Amino acid sequence: MAKLPSYRDHRGMQRVSVKQDDAGHLAAIGAAVRARRLELGTSQEALAHATGIDRSHMGRIERGERNLSVLNLIRIATALDLTPSKLLMTSGL
Repeated sequence: MAKLPSYRDHRGMQRVSVKQDDAGHLAAIGAAVRARRLELGTSQEALAHATGIDRSHMGRIERGERNLSVLNLIRIATALDLTPSKLLMTSGL
């Protein structure tokens, strides 16, 4: 089994960012969120309120401009009456 790097070994590791999403995964997730939100007839503002995420941040998530956390993915999926795995599957991932 390969040894995992220790906390001290993190220096020099590159932070994962939207700029590194060459495959368009974040845009695909965002499109799935937007499609489901529109299917439910919910406004972006209402979805943001239901999830506790700022409306402008929600807009950036839907446009694939934000690398959303697992917790936010769970919040969004729950508000859209989906499981996180179903939301990811509808995004094509």
